[in-house]
Amino acid sequence: MTLRPFSSRQRGHDIESLTAQWLEQQGLITIARNQHVRGGETDLIMRDGEYLVFVEVRYRARPSHGSPLETITPAKQRKLIRAARFYLLDKQLSCPCRFDAVGVTGEPPKRLHFEWIKSAFDAF
Repeated sequence: MTLRPFSSRQRGHDIESLTAQWLEQQGLITIARNQHVRGGETDLIMRDGEYLVFVEVRYRARPSHGSPLETITPAKQRKLIRAARFYLLDKQLSCPCRFDAVGVTGEPPKRLHFEWIKSAFDAF
């Protein structure tokens, strides 16, 4: 994949694509990408066995500025939970779910490091 550096939005899309590919190599199956609902967005929705997994992807070029995972605040978690609830309601799904986070650092496309946290937070 050739990354287009001209736009941070395009770079984010490319990082999400590379993350989805990496997660597929780990055994997950992509169901949907960039699901927008009022008040939130889900980067990736994947299947891991019986679980429907809502994945938040965060990127920083250099880990010296801190982990990209640190940017998933409680407010962001609430937005992700709301988006997941809307998705489940819209698709009329009732299945076990979890929220994963993937922090991505490095220079795309070949020198990326993925830090994957399964069940990064709960829907309370």
